[in-house]
Amino acid sequence: MASRLVVSTFVSLDGVMQAPGGPGEDDTGGFPWSGWLAPHVDEVFGQIMGEQFERADGMLLGRRSYNILAAHWPGVPDEEGGAKINSMAKYVATRSPMTAEWRNTEVLVGEAAETVADLKKRTDGEIIVQGSSDLIRTLQRAELVDEYRLLVFPVVLGEGKRLFAEGTAAAGLKHTGSTTTGAGVVYVTYEWAGKPVLGSVA
Repeated sequence: MASRLVVSTFVSLDGVMQAPGGPGEDDTGGFPWSGWLAPHVDEVFGQIMGEQFERADGMLLGRRSYNILAAHWPGVPDEEGGAKINSMAKYVATRSPMTAEWRNTEVLVGEAAETVADLKKRTDGEIIVQGSSDLIRTLQRAELVDEYRLLVFPVVLGEGKRLFAEGTAAAGLKHTGSTTTGAGVVYVTYEWAGKPVLGSVA
């Protein structure tokens, strides 16, 4: 028994993943570009996201991302994807205890490198990570990420929280697929392949 941990996220061309959905989502550091995803959403984008959630058996979130999603989805059960998201298993990685009222939520209290490693061992299937930039960096350092599914948007932001920030653990990745939407969003997938392989072109 073991789960696969999949980081599924939206990033700008320069790797920023902060506040893609709209104003007020995450204004940490005075981030001025909240909502940069919206102009590039189309039918194919919706299909990609729908397929990801249909494949997933659970969703892992950091505390901030959990609060954002938990404030929206329970109130719109009939919205596209709402039934799946509300019914699936949800896990919140946090260092301090919290009350989670969104149904089917388990709170993982402690150091994420340890609690998520345990979660992977005791569950089956696929767990996707949404948002949660700080949590992702912890998972990267602990080599717990099995796959990246990235939707890369045709916008350069120049500032904000990045998926692969300074200090990210080095890793080799294997390209497993890619496609482009009509709005110019590149959907690309990679599997973790251990440490980077080095060589010389000389």
